[in-house]
Amino acid sequence: MKKNHLWLITALLAGKGIFAQNVPQDSLKVQQLDEVVVSDSKFELKRENSGKTVIKITAEEMQRNQGRTVAEIINTKSGIEIAGSRGRDGDVLGVYARGGRGRQVLIIIDGVRVSDPSTFSAEYDLRLLSPNTIESIEIIKGAASTLYGTNAVTAVINITTKKSSEKKIAGNFETSVGTNQTVDDQNYNIGSIQNSANVNGTLGKFNYGVDFSNRYKSGLSAAVTPENEEDIFSHYSTNVKLGYQFSESFGVQVYGNQTKFKNEYDATLAEAPNLGKNEQQRVGLSSELGYGKGSVHLNAAYTDYESVANDTFGESTTEGSNWVLDVYNKYVFAEQFHTILGVNYIKDEAIFAEEVDFTIVDPYANVVYVSDFGLNLNAGARLNNHSEYGSHFVYNVNPSYVFDTEKGYVKLMGSYATSYITPNLTQLFGAFGGNPDLEPEENTTLEGGVEFKLDRTFRISTVYFDRNETNAIGYDANFMSINVADEIDANGLEVEATWLPWSKLSVNANYTFTERKGDNAIRIPKHKANVSLWYQFCESTNTSLSYAYTGERFDTDFATYTDIALEPFSLLNFSIRHELIKNKLNVFVNADNLLNEDYRELLGFTTRGRNFRVGLNLNL
Repeated sequence: MKKNHLWLITALLAGKGIFAQNVPQDSLKVQQLDEVVVSDSKFELKRENSGKTVIKITAEEMQRNQGRTVAEIINTKSGIEIAGSRGRDGDVLGVYARGGRGRQVLIIIDGVRVSDPSTFSAEYDLRLLSPNTIESIEIIKGAASTLYGTNAVTAVINITTKKSSEKKIAGNFETSVGTNQTVDDQNYNIGSIQNSANVNGTLGKFNYGVDFSNRYKSGLSAAVTPENEEDIFSHYSTNVKLGYQFSESFGVQVYGNQTKFKNEYDATLAEAPNLGKNEQQRVGLSSELGYGKGSVHLNAAYTDYESVANDTFGESTTEGSNWVLDVYNKYVFAEQFHTILGVNYIKDEAIFAEEVDFTIVDPYANVVYVSDFGLNLNAGARLNNHSEYGSHFVYNVNPSYVFDTEKGYVKLMGSYATSYITPNLTQLFGAFGGNPDLEPEENTTLEGGVEFKLDRTFRISTVYFDRNETNAIGYDANFMSINVADEIDANGLEVEATWLPWSKLSVNANYTFTERKGDNAIRIPKHKANVSLWYQFCESTNTSLSYAYTGERFDTDFATYTDIALEPFSLLNFSIRHELIKNKLNVFVNADNLLNEDYRELLGFTTRGRNFRVGLNLNL
């Protein structure tokens, strides 16, 4: 698409929104400050009763970011850096929260933990996610192993997929096209295509949902090269959900998912295929049985992973699977004590030289006390039982106190928690350096903070954290996996603010300071900040402008095995959305890296310059 065509579409849509008739806006946006959070307790509690600053990405925010990936959306939040999210779609993503590594972040989808046991790090690959299937995301930062088990050390990213409509049949279709270009090559050719389709509904006690999505990216090389020879990325995802509500208190839902992507990349020999193929298949079941003041919940899933790499070293395949079962009972005593009693079962399997596996069986308990005089207390414990290393105990204590003011509240928060990371199958049984005598990594996290809310228009929170990491898994001189004696300390400060000066304007800002001591702390910026403004021109048109600052950080040059400082950079993004038919059809335009800033996100990897995306979304 020619450059002037994209600019013309942008101008027309913006102009139509600005000069449309001005209609009063409803209060949906204002209600964001009266959030209900779930992730830190598994109960629906008011935010003021939570001792954590849980980040909630609502359906509204997901809609405002149409056309962007899940990693791009999460990367705008405080305390989190997703390295690779600003580069070519298909680049391997590194998730760093609160100065930690990817293994210390747990991903949950519809109540089930997800991780790939066949990979070197056993992390979940965020490239597998399709944003069109997601209803909301909650991010709880800090240690959460008592509720969620292994890997819940620096953050838990809890993803909830879209529910079925109460209509007999409903549908949603979205398509968009855009450029995919570098700073130096502003060719304005179509290099990005995304599509999604969803049909769902409810027929009496039966509900259903089927969706499909794909995205295709071309035009960029994975590595920085003079030729910028394109590496293509293509992604396909299909989901099926079926549910039946047997009675008002008992319902069951089953689901299936298949996601696969192909990714070209650069390697030592240019003439090699340099093609990776990843596939995930999941089937699961969830159920809830209510009784009196309590309910019993069951979440279970089986997931199969396969990755194929064909490059300089020939073709290699890794295969893995895991079983997850989480059963817990929720009960409320005296309207003030919200209790959880549960047991979590995990079985990880992979094929190396032979098939290997381990199992985890963890009973856990948690209680939240919500007083009528301002005191709140969240406390819990878990006994981790592992088939290889035995037992490990973790706990958390998280008090908070709310002082009501004339127009809001002041909340004081604090927590002390322990968490752990299970050694993965590669570290235990891998052909290179496997050590079955490994112990789990241990972390201790201390937090303290304050949150202030004024009316329904302003909220600001500040949290200090300090985490000590011991028994981490590394390598000895013979490349054998070992629990290293060195300790890691990470501390920092997170500030988040939301301001709603009037019903048509919202301002969100956050700042993170992070310091990690004990190793080279690569790819973790010491300073990071985000500011976003959202404005409703009229009932049918809204726009957003976001600014992101990423401070200096280090990356490793593997040619010399030295750490190189990467300069700070700032990015400005813009989007506008207009409803052509109310609640039915909207069109949107995104402009990312609006000022076409030249920067390096990762050493040696391509980053995107100014890019535009135009799309439409249809509801039936």
